Amino acid sequence: MAAWTLLVHGGSGRMIRGKLPPATDRAARAALDGALEAGTRLLAGGGAALDAVDAAVRVLEDDPVFNAGRGAALTADGRVELDAAVADGSSRRAGAVAGVSTTRSPVALARAVMEDGRHVFLAGNAADGFGTRAGLERAAPGWFETAERRDQLAELLARGDDVYDLDMKYGTVGAVALDGQGRLAAATSTGGVTGKRWGRVGDSPVIGAGTWADGTVALSCTGTGEHFLRLGAAHEVAARVRLAGVPLERALADVLAEVCALGGTGGAIALGRDGTTEWAFTTPGLYRGRASADGRRDVAIYDDE
Repeated sequence: MAAWTLLVHGGSGRMIRGKLPPATDRAARAALDGALEAGTRLLAGGGAALDAVDAAVRVLEDDPVFNAGRGAALTADGRVELDAAVADGSSRRAGAVAGVSTTRSPVALARAVMEDGRHVFLAGNAADGFGTRAGLERAAPGWFETAERRDQLAELLARGDDVYDLDMKYGTVGAVALDGQGRLAAATSTGGVTGKRWGRVGDSPVIGAGTWADGTVALSCTGTGEHFLRLGAAHEVAARVRLAGVPLERALADVLAEVCALGGTGGAIALGRDGTTEWAFTTPGLYRGRASADGRRDVAIYDDE
């Protein structure tokens, strides 16, 4: 059995050492460690990469520190519209949902779409209805909302801006894994950006933009979704590795540089089938963690870690 590896992230953004509240720092690290524990338990027992990323992301969705599931950013009219995706590299199956609001775990819903197999991408109330028929746990809107997110929305609306917030203090969550059978998988979940309008959907649920897994590379991205969408960022990294033989570290750095050239910011976690692990970001911080079969396990937030 090959060695397994798991990476998780809780979003990129303006997390600056000394400015991030100590309580938030501690809570984020604990949540990332909990996500690693959930995925590690499965991988160490011979489980599949797909199950590991699913389990890890569900932990992060339930933690209000992050912008996914509970604690998600609110739209301009004060609602949650949640997006998620999963991708199984070995089978090239994928599932995604956008604009859901009553399914407790959006990543579980994306997984259900994938397992059903008739479609890849469902959206809105119909996607939530599919989740209900699939037996997934539901949650009332009040369960997702937090006082902090309400305050962030109020602050944004008070400025009178006619655009949504791209400050990304707390972002998207995701995971990538390589299991003992050499299979790769990725999962991403997000609440989008504060004050989003018109049913906006970012890159996270779009297979090839914010989430990707094939037989070579698995990636989960975070950042200004419009720019990752325009580049097809996750697939672009994978294609450079698979087709051009570019090292994963360079491919990821070059694509993030292109995101910046378009005016965007963000980051990603990436994992190669040879066990190569990479994370990179163009913001002051990225909530991130890593665990592997050799006993390595670490969690970090700032760019100097």
